[in-house]
Amino acid sequence: MFPRLSSFIATASLMSMAACSQAQSTDKPASVRALEDQGLTVMQEFKVSGGLRAFAAVAGDRPVAIYVTSDGNAIVGTRLDGKGQALDEEALERLAAKPVSDKAWAQLESSRWVRDGKADAPRVIYTFTDANCPYCNRFSEAARPWVDAGKVQLRHIMVGIIKADSAGKAAAILGASDPSAALLENEKKYKQGGIAPIESISSDVRKALEDNQMLMIRMGFQGTPGIVIRDDGGVLKKYGGMPQQAALTEVFGPF
Repeated sequence: MFPRLSSFIATASLMSMAACSQAQSTDKPASVRALEDQGLTVMQEFKVSGGLRAFAAVAGDRPVAIYVTSDGNAIVGTRLDGKGQALDEEALERLAAKPVSDKAWAQLESSRWVRDGKADAPRVIYTFTDANCPYCNRFSEAARPWVDAGKVQLRHIMVGIIKADSAGKAAAILGASDPSAALLENEKKYKQGGIAPIESISSDVRKALEDNQMLMIRMGFQGTPGIVIRDDGGVLKKYGGMPQQAALTEVFGPF
């Protein structure tokens, strides 16, 4: 199944049947253009049966299908077959989910992050981290077997949002001569208060923290940890908070 589609059932009830006259067959129908005006990003048209025109689109960072009927009306949602199975998942992943994931991953790569693990570890995991976050600390501890084995590298995108000294602690890590060592120091000393915050944060580091927080919000996270991985198809998967034990292998990969 393509779990991202289920969230659009409710959206479909609000946005379905945007009635407009049919445009030329080589152009986007007027109803599709109207949906673009409402915030959808239309990626590409693809072929489906049943006399419909289909368009792969994105709402935020989520893929969604638009189906245009012969009278020009547009339906936003999921097509189901006779067994109740979602159709068009492969097309949506290829035409919408993958391009959006590639763009988001590039934004993560270009952010200011701190690495925990070997630079050549094959699995990269981004995590938005506050130095005062107990669940961030638990996530780092859970990752340790994979990190120490050289299978995973965590890329901590530091933010300062939980406590008054969170920004100072994040700045102490980002501004250290060896940020990775400073990050591990905070993890190891977490129960004793963690790394000492700095009081005077440079403008460069302050901007990095602001940019990281904005990126966290754009990625859809309201708190830490906010964890982002890519599945085997290159599509982003996100986890808000500490993953459940059963999901750890999904996040870290096989050991």
